[in-house]
Amino acid sequence: MTESIDHQLMDTVRQLGSILGETIEAHLGHQWLERIETIRKQGRSSAQGDESATQALQKLFSELDDEQLLTVGRAFAQFLNLANIAEQEYNSSQHNHDPLAELHSKLKQSETPATDFATALKQLKIDLVLTAHPTEVTRRTLIHKYSELANCLAAVHGKAPDENQRKALLNRIAALISQAWHTEEIRSVRPTPVDEAQWGFSVIENSLWDAVPACLREMNASFKKHFSESLPLDASPIRFSSWMGGDRDGNPFVTADVTAKVLLLARKTAARLFYQDINKLQVELSMSDCNDELREQAGEHREPYRFLLRQLRDRLQATHDGIDDFLSGKRVDQSVWISRQEELLEPLMLCYRSLAETGLEIVANSELLDTIRRAHCFGIHLLKLDVRQHSERHSQVLSEVTRYLGIGDYLSWNEEDKQSFLLRELASKRPLMPRKWQPSDDAREVLETCKVLAENDQQGFGIYIISMASQPSDILSVQLLLKEAGIDWPMPVAPLFETLEDLNNAPDVIGKLLDIDWYRGYIQSQQFVMIGYSDSAKDAGALAAGWAQYESQEKLVALTDKMGVNLTLFHGRGGTIGRGGLPAHAAILSQPPGSLKGGFRVTEQGETIRYKFGMPPLAKRSLKLYASAILEGMLLPPPAPKDEWRELIKAMAAEGRDNYRKVVRDDPEFVPYFRAATPEEELGKLPLGSRPSKRKPDGGVESLRAIPWIFAWAQNRMVLPSWLGVMKAVETAIQDGQQDMLEQMIEHWPFFKTRLSMLDMVFAKAEPRIALEYDKRLVPDDLRHFGKGLRDELAHSQALLLQLMKQSSSMEQDPQGKESMQIRAGYLEPLHMLQIELLHRVRTQEDARPLLERAMMVAIAGIAVGMRNTG
Repeated sequence: MTESIDHQLMDTVRQLGSILGETIEAHLGHQWLERIETIRKQGRSSAQGDESATQALQKLFSELDDEQLLTVGRAFAQFLNLANIAEQEYNSSQHNHDPLAELHSKLKQSETPATDFATALKQLKIDLVLTAHPTEVTRRTLIHKYSELANCLAAVHGKAPDENQRKALLNRIAALISQAWHTEEIRSVRPTPVDEAQWGFSVIENSLWDAVPACLREMNASFKKHFSESLPLDASPIRFSSWMGGDRDGNPFVTADVTAKVLLLARKTAARLFYQDINKLQVELSMSDCNDELREQAGEHREPYRFLLRQLRDRLQATHDGIDDFLSGKRVDQSVWISRQEELLEPLMLCYRSLAETGLEIVANSELLDTIRRAHCFGIHLLKLDVRQHSERHSQVLSEVTRYLGIGDYLSWNEEDKQSFLLRELASKRPLMPRKWQPSDDAREVLETCKVLAENDQQGFGIYIISMASQPSDILSVQLLLKEAGIDWPMPVAPLFETLEDLNNAPDVIGKLLDIDWYRGYIQSQQFVMIGYSDSAKDAGALAAGWAQYESQEKLVALTDKMGVNLTLFHGRGGTIGRGGLPAHAAILSQPPGSLKGGFRVTEQGETIRYKFGMPPLAKRSLKLYASAILEGMLLPPPAPKDEWRELIKAMAAEGRDNYRKVVRDDPEFVPYFRAATPEEELGKLPLGSRPSKRKPDGGVESLRAIPWIFAWAQNRMVLPSWLGVMKAVETAIQDGQQDMLEQMIEHWPFFKTRLSMLDMVFAKAEPRIALEYDKRLVPDDLRHFGKGLRDELAHSQALLLQLMKQSSSMEQDPQGKESMQIRAGYLEPLHMLQIELLHRVRTQEDARPLLERAMMVAIAGIAVGMRNTG
């Protein structure tokens, strides 16, 4: 980045902050503006280590009442939102980094044959799975305003507007900031799963709808230029799936009815978006020349393209309106709806062929091609809905059935007996479910979900994921329930291996499954396996989880290669390091060799969806980054680790796991300290998403979901799950004389180097000075030594990492990321001091105080926005 561009970002942040100041002054008066400005300056000084500024903030906050604290919280949360928008817009406007050009350069350097590239391009499959999961703290109404604001900034910084245009844009920016300030930023109620799904649809409509065809155009042009390879017309290297409305594991609000409604709403959205495309095309394609194939369809109509497209447009309208009527409880004729993908594609392809054959390729390859690309990517269902359920729920259904039939209790059988029963029933031609049997409510819900799958089109679904799968019977039981519901197509069923033990056992489980003849026939040589990142890290710490994930994938690749089965690994990553989140390029290139052949499927969740895909230019860049990294990973795979590296990382992972568990699981002081030093219990009150924060309401840390677990530690700036125990294990290796080998691993093994680079970023986000302030005010005297021990390990770990990476300060390799954090530091500081005051008040209050609760939620949400990840 050049110095002047750096100035552009800083100037934008300052300008937006200044407009927010004017908005606050107009609303609350000059005295409030002065107070906010004083707090901002003290926050900046405090962030730079000025102890007197920290104390001044604490004193001021202790003197303000609840309503005044809420106003301060709202102001600084908005400052951080505006800084994020400025940075997003700035990043989306940078054209000096083209991942596709960099890929070409690397492949040219390595003299990769064009035939290899052609093969890799055919295998390129990117499936991005949108999930609420639920970390998005910003309301949809505000997201819309922020998107508009980003568009205005892009116009200001684009082709130099004249004075009048610039003034109009600045007025619009001021109006949007004022709208945001006068809008409640915290939802009054939790979103429903349907709300979450519609939030996902809006990301497609507002960004991905334009970004996907634009990205494919650029990919096609680049591949044509550098490799003489074009993307086929029916290519869909990028696809989107969703968990919103389908993920029912631990979420009692996702029911069969919800899933059915979300499927219909997705079709309705797709019908509206394609209607707009087709309407535009029928206006443009006014030509009369056509080939015989189109003439046969259009008869004597003088404008054959328009004739055909208007028919398609009208059917899309009928589909949209019919779904509306159906959801309103009216009787509808579904035969007029578009219900198969071919009904959308065939007329488009007929127009394309006709234009190409009559010398109008330039017209065919314009707007029409974009619509064809969208049809292949999104289709009539908009995205493919995954279904996820816990393995216990399937076993409970079968237990109720077997007890009713008097053949024993399925739950008490051993694995061999379960498999024998399941395979016998899968091969049977008679139904298993008795007519008069009355299932429990929980069992009925599982069966109703399977019925919804049977009643809808195969093209509307992705895969069925089983959480906490640990045996072959967990997979076979789902296949039996799907068969009983009447599904006559092989829905892919993916076990999710998420604890350390399950990851280690995954190759054995899949091996046993693939040895079953019936199963091999059912899957048609395509196996999906989901790798869980967040629960394994929560279970065993970041290093042990990372190595278990790597080793498990490596063994699964070898096993499926040997058995002639195509393996698609599905990566359940979160947004943060503690939940497996890594920058896309680094994450993909640190995978085991061979793990990308079957495609790359990954969750994109919550606020990371907005940061990667919230604006068309950002989305296009993110998609190109994924495509280039996956092609590079296939064509220039990272080396497999040497045997001595394996031995060393295995030893470090085991020690890292023991270090982590010694603190989190074994120390009786850990849970009381965690609950005192972080806002973990208060997080449950934040209406983040439809899912409860705990799997079991009365459980301890082990029952806490990975998201609030990470979220809580980010709030007090310890970010503990991402680093605890890791560098202690590395230090043991150094003491054992292994420093040279560690340096070799950093230089030659992307998996290891990426882990350490991510730790470097985590340490830059951690702020022990702030964590100490939480301890001083909120932690009982007899537990404060515990926090000191953690902060000492954090400081020691950071120093050791810098020494090993040969750096003098954090994030030397990523100056842009470092600057991004520095921009936020001064705004975050007051929010932390505010949150400490609020936590103290919340915990000592006798009566409920709504303003205090709201201020608490605003502070939590503001810090999450400033940290740029919630979970």
